[in-house]
Amino acid sequence: MSGIINSRSSRSEVLRAVKQNGNALQYASAALKDDHEIVLEAVKQNWNALKYASAALKDDRKIVLEAVKQRGYALTYASAALKDDREI
Repeated sequence: MSGIINSRSSRSEVLRAVKQNGNALQYASAALKDDHEIVLEAVKQNWNALKYASAALKDDRKIVLEAVKQRGYALTYASAALKDDREI
């Protein structure tokens, strides 16, 4: 998978990759790990992709809820604030 995404990969290439395999997010640049649309698509494909998201997006309610809907264990990767959120 790392051969598919590299530091020169475009946003559209990364988006396409994470739609096929959410864990491809781990190979994305830091900027793309902070891209709401890319991270949301990655998490929709695989809850475990939340672990590779930027700290800011681990604190995004919509993204964390999407991951937790698939598997409660995803809460492990959420921000401390969202871990304490009873609605999540």
